[in-house]
Formats: sequence, structure tokens, C-alpha cells
Amino acid sequence: MNERASASQDAASPNRPVGTAASRRAVVVGGGLAGLLAAAALREYADVTVVERDALPEGPEPRKGLPQARHAHLLWSGGARAMEDLLPGVTDAWLAAGARRIPLPTGLVSLSAQGWLRRWPEMQFMIACSRDLLDSVLRARLVAEERVTVLERTELLRLEGGAARVTGVRVRTPEGEERVLEADLVVDASGRGSRASAWLDALGVPEAPMDEVDSGLAYASRIFRAPAGTEDFPVVNVQPDAAQPVPGQSSTIVPIEGGRWLVTLSGTRGGQPTGSAEEFEAFARGVRHPVVGELIADAEPLTEVVLTRSTVNRRRFFEKVKGWPEGFVVIGDAVATYNPVYGHGMSVAAQGAVALRGLVAEHGLTAPGLARRVQRAVCGPVATAWELATGTDIRYPEAIGKQPGGAQNVLGRYVNRLMLTATGRPLVTQALLNVMTLSGPLTALFKPEIAFAVLRGPRRPPLSEPPFTDGERKTLRDPAGSPTPG
Repeated sequence: MNERASASQDAASPNRPVGTAASRRAVVVGGGLAGLLAAAALREYADVTVVERDALPEGPEPRKGLPQARHAHLLWSGGARAMEDLLPGVTDAWLAAGARRIPLPTGLVSLSAQGWLRRWPEMQFMIACSRDLLDSVLRARLVAEERVTVLERTELLRLEGGAARVTGVRVRTPEGEERVLEADLVVDASGRGSRASAWLDALGVPEAPMDEVDSGLAYASRIFRAPAGTEDFPVVNVQPDAAQPVPGQSSTIVPIEGGRWLVTLSGTRGGQPTGSAEEFEAFARGVRHPVVGELIADAEPLTEVVLTRSTVNRRRFFEKVKGWPEGFVVIGDAVATYNPVYGHGMSVAAQGAVALRGLVAEHGLTAPGLARRVQRAVCGPVATAWELATGTDIRYPEAIGKQPGGAQNVLGRYVNRLMLTATGRPLVTQALLNVMTLSGPLTALFKPEIAFAVLRGPRRPPLSEPPFTDGERKTLRDPAGSPTPG
């Protein structure tokens, strides 16, 4: 990776002056997706040093600090567009590496809480591939940039500066040496394990308010060899219905590179999947519709089952901290983490990076108040994803968190009606997908034309079975010649 460690030592030398436009420097904490996107956002305005505690793989291989990569990841169109904006050509690079661009809802067979969605012509899209491939393409493009360098196996010890301004970071190198990297701007993109609160506390910065909603969700994943002839197979998804007094369980098939299916199951407290390979198919058959279990019944498993339980929705309201220090910004999962079933984390990080770039371009890297402006801008996409995730999760049995009040209950009933209408009215499907893919604001669901359509309800009757095409049914006939369900 462009002589990552050695070249970075010179580029980040603390003896270089900070102040002139040509010598602007930024430090990004974390070499994961959010960190790479932050580096992409800043590379036109500063020399960027990415501080990463782990060794990074050269290609699409697992990364130690990203265990959740083995589960299904959905890159919605709102996030994909933001990444393309930051790194033009990255979408074509993903597709060339084996990813698929799947039109929505055309390439989606999905049972929502209110029924099967129809496969209307394209309204939005998603990028389908493994998380390892997604990250590796981004990483390869960023490390080739002259103004971006990466310090691997480097531990961040603390922020430098004081409560009024962060001036850099102190790190420990792989050799055990402590060094200070001075910077005009430090961006924390270190993920759900971020220590930003502790770092700021050490500088005397007041603690940020925090909110949590814990549905007790666990999710289990396994990779299968895709059946022959399914190269263009849709994403298949069975969602729970939070209105029912039972644990929320889901099942999803995401086609990924290499002719494989990544299958992820999830369940909230009292209905979680296990890590047992013997129970995997049975769980998939036991959700609201057995289609995923039936599809994988004869598929060849390529991996064991991977189980994850750390899925609490957690948000830190850094934008509300009085006296927020200059020179420090937090983005991505370090600000908020969500139930991964909704697939919003990557898109939120990308949109936060776009907001960062825009404000730096407008005001300059060292402008007074820049950090607070960025922190407030970042909370826009965060708030949308937070409402979508927690508004549903808090309704499951034994969920832990602040229970919804009267206004939220009214809102919940409206959203339920909207989702029902989306099963049979394309105008509402479009509005729902715009919000779900983070391509439009949550307020778009309440525009007069949408509210009127919701009041009228679905135009078409509900579908009784999964809406596979005739070609998909033919491809999936079992050895006896009978078609799969739907």
C-alpha cells in the first residue's frame, strides 16, 4: 500500500509547519470505510494521515477490526452516490471486481411488515457484494493518492491540545515509540469502539448526551454456493412485523461476488438465531415466510455459521456539546451505530464525509467554528437512520430504551399504513425507497400527495406469494420438477 508505514512517517513528521495552505494537515483515526471516506473528503485540502491500529489486507480479505464484515451489508443508493461523489469511478471499480448493481425494487423479493413489495421498474438501487470487496476497492484507490498516507499497526493514545482546540494526536508506532502528529483537523472515524468521549474528557470537554435502544438483536450468517443459473438472482428478504407481540426475526439472501449467496438471519431478544449449522435452515424456514430456508435447502454451504450479538443502537449527540473544540470532528459509527438489519451505517458514513468536504471547501480547514458546523451537518443523515432503526426496534418484546409516546405511536400507525400502501401503489413505494436508501429526507413521507395516497391505501390487492419471475422459478425447480414457492 504505497509504502504505507514508512512513507507515512515522513509525510506526518511533526517538524513540518502548520499554517500555510500548502502545508495543511489532517489526521484521520481509523482505516475502515468511514476513515477512508474522510480521507477522500480531505485530500484536496490537506495532507492526510490515516492512523490504523491493525494491519490492513492488500485485497478483499477479512480485517481484524471488522468482525461484522462477515454478515450481509447493504450499500444503498444514497450511500453509493455519496461515495461516487468522493471517489469518481469507484462504482465501476466495484462492478469490475464482481459486485452487482441491483435495481430497487426490480431486483428485490421482499416481504415487508405489511406484505410483499411489487417489483416495479427501477426507483433506487443498491450495490451487492461482500464487505471485504467493498472496502478493498476503496482502500486501493485511496492509498494511491499522493496526499494520503496510512500508518498501520499504530495505536492512538490521546488527543493533543486542550478543551478549546485539538492540535493533533499522540500515537504509539509498531516499534513502541510514542510520537505526536500535529494536525489542523483530526477526524475520529474509528467506529463503534471509538474512545472519543474518553479522549475529550481528558481535555476537559463536557460529555456528550447519549441514547441507546437495545432490542437484544443477534444475527447469524453463512455463505453458500449459488445454484447454477442464478447470476442475476434478486435479493430475497423476509422482514419481521414489529406490530406483532413476538420477537422480530428476519432472513436475507444477498448475491455476492464469486457466484455465492451471503445468507443472514436475525432475531431480537427471545428469538435470536444460534451459531449452529444444524439449526440455520430451520430458523430461516421459521420466520414469517420460509422462502429463504427453502432456497438454501439444497445449496452447498461454503462456510460455518458466524454469530454476532453486539447490535445495540447507540447515538452520541456530539452536536449538542457546548464549547465543542476546534480541530476535532467525529463521523460514522463513532457517532452512532444502528441495528445492522437496516443497512444504513455505510451510507451514513459516506454522507457525513460529503458534508465534511463541503464545509471544508466553503470555509477552509482552519476556519473558526468549522468543527461545530461539521458535527451539526453530520447529524442530518445520522438522525434519519436513527429514527428508522429505533422507531421499529423499541417495539419488539423486552426491548430496552425510552418507550414511544403518544405522538410517536400516531407516527408509527401512519408508517404502517404507508408500508401497506407501498405494496400496491408505486408513488408510495418510490417515497419509501427514497427514504430507506437515504436518498431523500424522512419528511418526504409526509408530503401532501404521499399522505393522500396513504389515506386511500394500496391500489392493487396484496400478493400472496414471493413475486419471482417465471425465469427465476424455472431456474430454481427442484429435482422433482416442482417450482419453488411463489
